[in-house]
Amino acid sequence: MPKVSLYANVGAELTHYDVDVEAATLTRRDTVSLPANVQYVWPHASRRFLYVATSDSSSGMGPAGNAHHVTALRIAPDSGALSPHGASIPLPTRPIHMATDIPSQYVLVAFNNPSAIRVYRINADGTPGEEVAQPGPIDPGIFAHQVRATPDNRQVILVTRGHDAADGKPEEPGALKMFDFKDGVLGNESSVAPGGGYGFGPRHLDFHPSKPWVYVSLERQNALDMFELANGALSATPRYRKNALGRAPVNRQAVGTVHVHPNGRTVYVANRASNADGENSLAVYTIDQTTGEPHLIEHMDSHGVHPRTFHIDPSGRLMAVAHITGAVLSLFRIAEDGGLHFARAYDIDVGQRTMWWMGMVEHAE
Repeated sequence: MPKVSLYANVGAELTHYDVDVEAATLTRRDTVSLPANVQYVWPHASRRFLYVATSDSSSGMGPAGNAHHVTALRIAPDSGALSPHGASIPLPTRPIHMATDIPSQYVLVAFNNPSAIRVYRINADGTPGEEVAQPGPIDPGIFAHQVRATPDNRQVILVTRGHDAADGKPEEPGALKMFDFKDGVLGNESSVAPGGGYGFGPRHLDFHPSKPWVYVSLERQNALDMFELANGALSATPRYRKNALGRAPVNRQAVGTVHVHPNGRTVYVANRASNADGENSLAVYTIDQTTGEPHLIEHMDSHGVHPRTFHIDPSGRLMAVAHITGAVLSLFRIAEDGGLHFARAYDIDVGQRTMWWMGMVEHAE
């Protein structure tokens, strides 16, 4: 019977929790140490391994650091416990996001400072391997923040956020950089940047499980866009744009992660603020199954400050939300209509470190 484990980092440590989806509870288990602070984690398609991107760099545009890696961890099929699997591979700079392609033959890595995308082979034994040389120059946009393969594995999309105007510097545009993808090679690059990318600051995207719809969270606009994906290309402009905030911002707000429910009927977006005076919530939208239009149904308090990551268990019944201010893991039951019902929260002792990433993985017992 499938078993669900939750993994959450504190600094360079990654801790495994057993998940009881029915009871909406977590039980802490083992912890493993990585070469540096965890930045992002992605499971192998087989759910036998996790790939962990680490860095000693600060976030954003801070100091570059000098220790950046991808490390593979084996997932014990009976318990979900983690153990090292092969040697880590070095990266040139801080990895801000990482994913595999659909069959997990390659690791895709996005870098923000400087903006870049690189592709690494996954060896037959599941360990990360050598970089795939690209045949020509790549325009990585400004401040890459996420990289994903399309569901048919024929394209890769690099999400580049850009920057708001600040400190006398003009706005720098955002874009969705799209590449054909075959045998680890990126080609035929195109750029989707409505309005030239001005007033367009995408952070994350997620795909509908069965329709040609891509949902994009706009960090700099506190909004949710829906693009169509057809014949290997995104629509030049969003079909729909929806506000994500439930109230007028008090201080800086920054929309974060976006996830589509496994059944494709609901999409969720995190609203992040740096303190309790701002809006820290999950915006919940039902999806029109004919048009793909998202319709807001509620704003649910995230029960913490700055919900940087959240995840939905594969059965679609439980949501976990990780906060980096105050270090809280919140659990929500997901109703039939996609609405959220708060179950409980766990305070995590992080000391001077940060809980930066969290996610759930289903594996066979």
